[in-house]
Amino acid sequence: MRKLLLSTLLLLPLTSHSALVGRLAATEGGIDYQAYYDTEADLTWLADANYAQTNNYSAANSLGQMTWGRANEWAAQLTVGGYEGWRLPETLQPDPTCTTQVGDNYSSGLGCIGSEMGNMFYNVLGGEATIGITAIHNENYYLFSNILTSYYWSSTPAEAPNSPDNGFNNAFAYSFGGGALTGAYTDTNRLYAWAVQTGDVSAVPIPAAVWLFGSGLLALTGFARRKV
Repeated sequence: MRKLLLSTLLLLPLTSHSALVGRLAATEGGIDYQAYYDTEADLTWLADANYAQTNNYSAANSLGQMTWGRANEWAAQLTVGGYEGWRLPETLQPDPTCTTQVGDNYSSGLGCIGSEMGNMFYNVLGGEATIGITAIHNENYYLFSNILTSYYWSSTPAEAPNSPDNGFNNAFAYSFGGGALTGAYTDTNRLYAWAVQTGDVSAVPIPAAVWLFGSGLLALTGFARRKV
């Protein structure tokens, strides 16, 4: 069994450190960023990996855990630094980098770096299979807060081939406690959620309401100057 596990781990892709760029500074001109842009994956991740708990989201329990449906709703309604468009990470299926393949349409197990959280665990944070991310990581780990060695919801539903209909829907989840993907959780389970956004938020137009507020301030400033 140990030989089989060792040979499996040797097949996992070699990892590299993705370049991260700070986004949405919490203070003007500061270096305390609310998000980080992964230049290789073209994704922006919230710096707080348990933001639902930090902001006391009403649908989350005291630990920040939510059902799958609530987690998707939470990400969709987020506005951080004036930017919307957040979501849960996606899971690639099938994924040839996973250690387990079930037929042609379902993969799970260790690795799975084709998925966004798998790439985060191994390539961005420098994690190692079967070891919690708090124990083995690279310098990028310290840019983020509240990364938990537990399972995080993916936005991707999981339907295993020939699985019995148990009345529940399953969704993929990724473990930062060892770099593994599973589709075994039903959508009624409560897991953690980490919000991500496609692309670089610095390239996304700020919502119109923010621009209107800014233009209103400029108009008031101009009016005040004319009265002086």
